[in-house]
Amino acid sequence: MISLQDVHVRLAGNAGGVHILKGVSLNVEPGETVGLRGPSGSGKSTLLMAAAGLERVSAGKVVIAGTDIGALGEDALARFRAAHIGIVFQSFHLIPTLTAFENVATPLEFAGKADARDQARHFLDQTGLSERLQHYPGELSGGEQQRVALARALAGGARLILADEPTGNLDMETGKHVADLMFDLSASHGVTLFLVTHDPELAGRCGRVIHLEDGQIVE
Repeated sequence: MISLQDVHVRLAGNAGGVHILKGVSLNVEPGETVGLRGPSGSGKSTLLMAAAGLERVSAGKVVIAGTDIGALGEDALARFRAAHIGIVFQSFHLIPTLTAFENVATPLEFAGKADARDQARHFLDQTGLSERLQHYPGELSGGEQQRVALARALAGGARLILADEPTGNLDMETGKHVADLMFDLSASHGVTLFLVTHDPELAGRCGRVIHLEDGQIVE
């Protein structure tokens, strides 16, 4: 599902270039759950964004579900991502002027899904939000907003979920509930889950844990 082959990411800056990822090679099989850990600044989020095609790599190859995404133009990459990848961010990234239902349904409608509204209702129901469809993000708790984000990630039929600190902005109890939901939905839908986390307990729920330090896999 994910194949990173000698991936490097270098970013230019006023103080000089920064070499963030330094020859990362990694394979993740379909249906796997993989946790990515490491100290702050080790390149975890950059690696996740490279896998999503949101960060272009400087060298190496990123292959997702058999497609070399580095060979795609921006429009083709956006279409590929919409069809194959769901992303869950720490800060939710919901559109504040859209209801929970609209936050899930609108991307599906833009993607031309004929059953967009039905799929939005289905996944919001699966995440326990059937009574909150018409609420705006500002009217939802942090845990509820993250569940909307999870429903949005799954509703498009993505076979790969990339999650960046998905419980980082939540209290312990709410974070555990969201994690339970994420792993349950991943298992029931056969979705590959690749997540970045500082939480050793959350990482320990994954089938495999990868440690990144200074832009390199060390364990």
